[in-house]
Amino acid sequence: MLTRKTFAFLQDLEANNNRAWFDANKARYQEDALEPFREFIRAMEPRLAKISPHIMCSDKKVGGSMMRLHRDVRFSKDKSPYAPRLAARFMHDEADKGGAPGFLIHIGPTGCTLGTGVWQPDTPSVAMIRQGIVDNTKAWKSATTAKAFRDVFGDLAGDSLKRPPREFDPEHPFIEDLKRKDFVGFCELKMAPVTKADFPATAGKAYATSNKFMAFLCNALDLPF
Repeated sequence: MLTRKTFAFLQDLEANNNRAWFDANKARYQEDALEPFREFIRAMEPRLAKISPHIMCSDKKVGGSMMRLHRDVRFSKDKSPYAPRLAARFMHDEADKGGAPGFLIHIGPTGCTLGTGVWQPDTPSVAMIRQGIVDNTKAWKSATTAKAFRDVFGDLAGDSLKRPPREFDPEHPFIEDLKRKDFVGFCELKMAPVTKADFPATAGKAYATSNKFMAFLCNALDLPF
């Protein structure tokens, strides 16, 4: 599983973000970072399946849940070739339709972020979620203000419009949520819980607190959950 060696590698990669260093430390990457992370992903598969059979979880090096270590630097001023993190998206199996929810894990040099919801959905999906909030305000309130959810993910995050969308009542009780362009929650964790043997269980329990939130988003987007 993930250990302090995992974080030590990511810290060293952050300080030595170049191909020569990475090539000289590729064995460390495989042993201390990549394979432990793939083990974590495999451990998450049955836990995510309990939350929803529509959440995909795969430890494939290419085409699975893992995000690339190599950065796309074509349009970036920062030409560092690597992202000093381990990351995975556990997406809905209909994510190719443009705006499906999922779960995220991002392990950086000093800690970890767990995420839930829809990040940067396409315009039709945003419209459907906003309409869902208006049509099912009580369900939205229950999903986003439940103590279990807020204790883990707190306030929703992401980008929002500066002004209310024209098609919605500016006096709506959840107008701030109707202004959202992202519908996500994040949970920040220190290094210690990530390096414990029961971290997959910890992550699974955290994701499970967002069941109502994920179910609401799927319902608004006409997706099974």
